[in-house]
Amino acid sequence: MCIWAKVNPLLLIFAATLTAQTVEDARRIERELRDRHVPFGTILDPFFAAPDSEEIRHYTRCGDSAIWTGHYLAAASFRYAVERTPESLEAVEYALEGIRRLTDVTGRDILARCAIPLDAPTAAAIVEEEKHNGVYQGEIYGAPYLWIGNTSRDQYAGVFFGLTAAWNLVDVQPVHDRVSWLTTRLLDELTDRQWIVRMPDGSNSTTFLHRADQQLSLLKLGRRLNPKRFETHYKALANSASATVSIPVAVEAADPHESYFKFNLTSIHFWNLLTSGDNWWIRRNYESAYAILRRTTDDHGNPVFQLIDRAIRGPDTRRDQETRDLLRAWLERPRRDTPV
Repeated sequence: MCIWAKVNPLLLIFAATLTAQTVEDARRIERELRDRHVPFGTILDPFFAAPDSEEIRHYTRCGDSAIWTGHYLAAASFRYAVERTPESLEAVEYALEGIRRLTDVTGRDILARCAIPLDAPTAAAIVEEEKHNGVYQGEIYGAPYLWIGNTSRDQYAGVFFGLTAAWNLVDVQPVHDRVSWLTTRLLDELTDRQWIVRMPDGSNSTTFLHRADQQLSLLKLGRRLNPKRFETHYKALANSASATVSIPVAVEAADPHESYFKFNLTSIHFWNLLTSGDNWWIRRNYESAYAILRRTTDDHGNPVFQLIDRAIRGPDTRRDQETRDLLRAWLERPRRDTPV
């Protein structure tokens, strides 16, 4: 058996921009992503019948569909900022529709990990894999769906990364309207419940209460697109807690190996925090915390972290050339992940 490699759409699209045939490579990757990874409107990983087979038996990693759909939206937004074509705008709208589905299906403006049509042939395999997270029933456009709960902060981080990228980079009013609508729904639910994510069975799947840095990351987008609703909340939290942002970052950086994905999450939160304005004192607190992160990750050979660093700190000849080299090397890697 063979699983299609766990996909980071942001890396896929960025890598395509470095080849000799930039536009065609980006379109090829986009087609491949849509053909194989988006059976129900959000990112999943296909499970093939054999290492050399194109037959998809079922899908896996549904539990991380929300975070990777958010990365897909971010990638599509960056691509639109470069190409500004109808095709690249359609990709943004397609990804936004996926996030809407993950919000609508719960019926309560909480975020689902993923959503599968009730009658999908692959539904049983997905449910078996994800049943430990809780399986609930909802509707999308009147059709019955199953959705996976126990939603984590990771899933919200990915979605808000994508929504922030779309707001920052896609200067199209219908896109801004949709981003504003989705963000307001999700943030209203989080703030109304004091940053606790509660499932339909009454269980609490996660809380942001101990992570002021992550609250600020999400609220910062809300402040930009709906200041009447969220600016006061953001400013109050930023003035009282921005000086503490470095604490969880320092704890995470103390062990650069355990739970390595924490660095991806922290990096996308800082992209949200440091790509729009604040007063000098709040920004200095964010920059001090980000400096701790970069001292840990700047030699990891991770092109996503390098790209986020460019967005935050601007051009750097050595780092940017290293990023190009890393992405070219990444394009040579196989796309299949074969379990041993």
